[in-house]
Amino acid sequence: MQLIALLRWWNFIANEYLETQNNPIPQGNYIPASRFGNLIYTAGMTPRKNGVLIQSGKVSSAEPVSSYKTAVRQAVANALTAVKNTLTEQEQLAQVLSMTVYINADENFTEHSSLADFASQYLYEVIGKIGIGSRAAIGVASLPGNASIEIQLVAAASSKIVKHP
Repeated sequence: MQLIALLRWWNFIANEYLETQNNPIPQGNYIPASRFGNLIYTAGMTPRKNGVLIQSGKVSSAEPVSSYKTAVRQAVANALTAVKNTLTEQEQLAQVLSMTVYINADENFTEHSSLADFASQYLYEVIGKIGIGSRAAIGVASLPGNASIEIQLVAAASSKIVKHP
C-alpha cells in the first residue's frame, strides 16, 4: 500500500512539479523572486509554461470555475519554483506566509476565493501545511499580457535541520 502511495506521489510530482524546475521567464526587467534575510518575495506569476501563457483573457462568470484550475495551478507552480530557486543547499522553505491571487475577471464574476482555493490546494499537495498561509483573492480589470490569473507569494526560508544518528 505504501508503494502505491509513493508511486502516486511521484507521478504527481513528475506531472505537476518537475516541469517547473527552471525559474519562470520574466516578461520584463525584473527577477522572479527577491530576498531580504529569510523573507522571499516573488514577482507576480502568470500561467506561463516555457514563457508562453497557457490561458489568457477574462475569467468569465459564465464558465465553470474548474475551467481555470490548470491555469491557477501553473501560476502558483511558477511562484513556488521562483521561491525554491532562491534557497541555498543549507536552507529549506519554512512557510508560505502570504499568497495574493489576482484575477482578470468579468464584472459579474464572484468566485474569486474558489480560484484561490485551487492555488492553496496545489501548495498543500506539493509542500504540505507549510504551503498554507494568509491569502487574498482580488478581481482586477486587466493583467499583463491579458493573463487570466497572476499569483504572488511571500515566503520564509530557514536553515535545514541536520539529524545525527
